[in-house]
Amino acid sequence: MAASRKTPKVAIKKGDTVKVIAGKDKGAEGKVIKVLREEQRVVVEGVNRIKKHTKVVNQGGRAGSTGGIITTEAPIHVSNVMLVEGDGVTRIGFKRVEVTKRRPRRLRVHRDAQRPHLPQDREGNLMSEAVAEKVTPG
Repeated sequence: MAASRKTPKVAIKKGDTVKVIAGKDKGAEGKVIKVLREEQRVVVEGVNRIKKHTKVVNQGGRAGSTGGIITTEAPIHVSNVMLVEGDGVTRIGFKRVEVTKRRPRRLRVHRDAQRPHLPQDREGNLMSEAVAEKVTPG
């Protein structure tokens, strides 16, 4: 008996706004255009843009495609994006509503803010606690 392969669950859906947390486009936000569940990848608008070289195809009469360089979005892995909700990004988890049903829910919202417990220098840059002890007499 062959084992059946399930498609992996991806909590991000088409149309969601996500923020890239890793890679060359780190920090960029965009809307999800396409979700590739089998590969666990998503295509995000304006992120991971690649140039594709196409050849002239004369089949189909007038509908033949012209050749050239086309810029398009390539898929990125779902682990490299976080869902944007409200004024911050959030992790997605699952909660059991009944015995057999699992519903997606947000775990917590991470806001892009400076950590207030670390001291700052005159320019407003964060300093480590060891450096702050040397600088400030006390």
